[in-house]
This record gives sequence, structure tokens and C-alpha cells, in this order.
Amino acid sequence: MTVEQIDTFLRKHKFDQKSVKVSFKSRNALIGMFVKTEDYDQLKGKNFWRIIIESNKKQYLSSKDMNLTRIFHGTAFVKLSVVDTIG
Repeated sequence: MTVEQIDTFLRKHKFDQKSVKVSFKSRNALIGMFVKTEDYDQLKGKNFWRIIIESNKKQYLSSKDMNLTRIFHGTAFVKLSVVDTIG
């Protein structure tokens, strides 16, 4: 996906509060949350996106430990969709 496609999706949804299913071209999909950090604009300019995987989300939200995040390149994305979570 292009930067514009991803950015449009993220602006439409409150990406820093909702879980997103990210489908990839060549790997299994993951559920996580896009994270806006100090380097967000720099990464976005190169079509890189910082994501916290759902299994690490609770720990990240309490600690803000950047080591729990992973960076992915947007061209590997095929589809983004909001995941309804309870609680």
C-alpha cells in the first residue's frame, strides 16, 4: 500500500486507540495498533509504520517501551481493517 492509502485509513480511524488487522502480501496477517511516536513523521515519509502487536499491547500501554513495537514497510501491506474489540 502507498503512504497515502495508509495515512487516509489511519486518519479516518483513531488509529492510536483501535486495533487493526494488517494483511500482508507474503506473511500471515497480524492484529495490532499503529503507534505514533517521536519518529512517526520521519518513518511515514519512508512508508514505514510502527505497530504494537496485540499480545504486547497492554504491556506497551503501561510502559511505553519502544522495544515492544515492530516497524513494517507499507508496501508489504495488502489490506487494513479495524478490529472490533470488547473491553
